[in-house]
Amino acid sequence: MASTIVYGLCMVISWAMVLMSTNAGDPDILSDFILPANITNPDGNFFTFTGMRVVVGSSPPPNFKVTKATKAEFPALDGQSVSYAVLQFPSGGVNPPHTHPRSAELLFLVQGSLEVGVVDTTGKLYAQTLLTGDMFVFPKGLVHYQYNSNAQYPAMALSAFGSASAGTVSVPTTLFTSGISDDVLAKSLKTDVATIQKLKAGLAPPKP
Repeated sequence: MASTIVYGLCMVISWAMVLMSTNAGDPDILSDFILPANITNPDGNFFTFTGMRVVVGSSPPPNFKVTKATKAEFPALDGQSVSYAVLQFPSGGVNPPHTHPRSAELLFLVQGSLEVGVVDTTGKLYAQTLLTGDMFVFPKGLVHYQYNSNAQYPAMALSAFGSASAGTVSVPTTLFTSGISDDVLAKSLKTDVATIQKLKAGLAPPKP
C-alpha cells in the first residue's frame, strides 16, 4: 500500500505542475516563500508535512473521509499555488456534489474503483467509472462528485489542486444548512416547504 501511495504522489506532483502553470488560483509572490508571523528562522521542518502518515496502512474509515494538506494545515504552502487531499471511501461512500471555487482538481485513483462526474455550465453531466491507476480532472468551479458503488471494497484517491486554498462549497450544505429560507428553496426546487424541512432535518448534525 505504501509503495502505491508513493507512486501515486509522484504522478500527481507531475500533473500538479501543469495545473500550477495553467490554472493557478493564487497570486504570484515576490519572495521564495512566505513565513508565518511566528516563524523567523525556518529549517527543514517548516517545509515538511507529516499529516498524511495516518493514512498510510490505515483501515478504511466508516464514512467518507478527507485528509487535507492546504495552507491551513501546512503553512509552507502559502503562495505556492498547490495543495493535496487524500480521499478515503468505504463501500458505498460518497463525496457529495461540491465545487472548488479557486482551483481545478486532478484526482488519481490509487485503490478500488469510483464513479465520478462533473456538470458543466450548460447542465451537461460528464460521468465516468474510474479503475485503479486512472485520473480524472474536475475543472475549476464546476459541480462534481465521487462515489464508491462497490459493495465489498473501499477506494482511495489523491487529489492535487492548483491553489494552496482551493476552497470547497458543498451543494447540499449550501442549500439546506446556510440559512436560505424554506420558501425560497421550495419555489426554486419546485416543491413544498414540508419537503424542504425534511431535507434539512436529514442534514442536521445529531444532537449530543
